[in-house]
Amino acid sequence: MKVRDVMATDLITVDKDRNLKDVLSLMEQHHVTKVPVVDAEGRLQGIITDGRIADKLGRAHNKDIQTGTLRASSVMAKDFVRAHPDEPLETLLEDVGKPGLTMIPVVQGDMLVGVLTKSDLLALVDSKAPVADVMRRELHAVSADERIVHARRLLLDNDIARLPVLDGGRVQGILAEHEIAAAFAGFKEADMHVQKAMVRDLHVGDYMRRDVVTAGPDVPCDEAAQMMRDHHVGALPIVGGDGTIQGIVTRTDLIRTYAS
Repeated sequence: MKVRDVMATDLITVDKDRNLKDVLSLMEQHHVTKVPVVDAEGRLQGIITDGRIADKLGRAHNKDIQTGTLRASSVMAKDFVRAHPDEPLETLLEDVGKPGLTMIPVVQGDMLVGVLTKSDLLALVDSKAPVADVMRRELHAVSADERIVHARRLLLDNDIARLPVLDGGRVQGILAEHEIAAAFAGFKEADMHVQKAMVRDLHVGDYMRRDVVTAGPDVPCDEAAQMMRDHHVGALPIVGGDGTIQGIVTRTDLIRTYAS
């Protein structure tokens, strides 16, 4: 199997001068968290992610900068793995879960012809093993009344992309890098004199996604993969019969069942 057999060719792209608020809106509209940056001829310039946006907006030295002045070029990654459409897919599967961008642009020369994401790779998952066999039992979670800045620190310190929001062990919501970026984007548009006070009032419950898709521990991996594709989510909290969370399974966990 080659990269061209799996890559997506219906591309959502931006130019380097697109402002970050527009980029976040585009991501929300198309259910994506990574967007290639291209020039007018379609040549690849970089990759912008919701995580990089959250990091840029959350840094202390940007406190006096309005979101509207920040462009895609200020946060896009320029150093990343590229693939050729005729490259064997197996060579890329070896790197699933390793540090780096989770979108691989597919190029011919400098021209962007497709992208390969973990969502695309989920279509390959065919394991009938229960998700309990691959889920992560060590959880990092937050409560709805905790501050966004604390949640962001948890993501950075543990190199993860999302946090379940719990109340007494039950799932109330999910907070991911996109929601944190959106929170900081709104914060940046406030008057500079009140920004410092506002950031202390950004709480998880005001930005988390409440329409959480969950699965039971006995759900087969291939069915869990299809659930993620259908609902455009990157992880499923695994919930037991008593309604409490037992673990979480991510796209990476499921793709590894195929890659192995």
